[in-house]
Amino acid sequence: MMKADDVTDTLNLALIASGCDQATVRQRPRLLSDNGPCYIAGELADWLQRRDMRHTRGAPCHPQTQGKIERWHQTLKNRILLENYFLPGDLEAQIATFVERYNHRRYHESLDNLTPADVYFGRGQTILLQRERIKRDTINQRRLQHRRAAA
Repeated sequence: MMKADDVTDTLNLALIASGCDQATVRQRPRLLSDNGPCYIAGELADWLQRRDMRHTRGAPCHPQTQGKIERWHQTLKNRILLENYFLPGDLEAQIATFVERYNHRRYHESLDNLTPADVYFGRGQTILLQRERIKRDTINQRRLQHRRAAA
């Protein structure tokens, strides 16, 4: 069973990995969780308050609130369960590879076919504009080729 210390340790790792622990951010990170005992503990509330982080809890018996992370876990499990791992390091390496691919190489339809990293680092609009320009140029080229072939 998870404890509040486990949650705060994990949140510390996430803040360090994202750089939010050292950067001045306009929008403070927030925690979205279910109502498990480790998330309603006073220790966690104090920890979040010291870091000026909001905590949003999903409605009881309403798993759709956690839909995105649940889907991520399902995708991870489906990928990981395809192979056998004989050493703990093998499993950790496979998870790291999955996370890298999921965040930096895999396009997400819900993000306009961008990667989460593109959106997170603010490259999304530039990429979408470039795609639109390429699409317009391609259509113009095809029209020109069609006119030439028809003449």
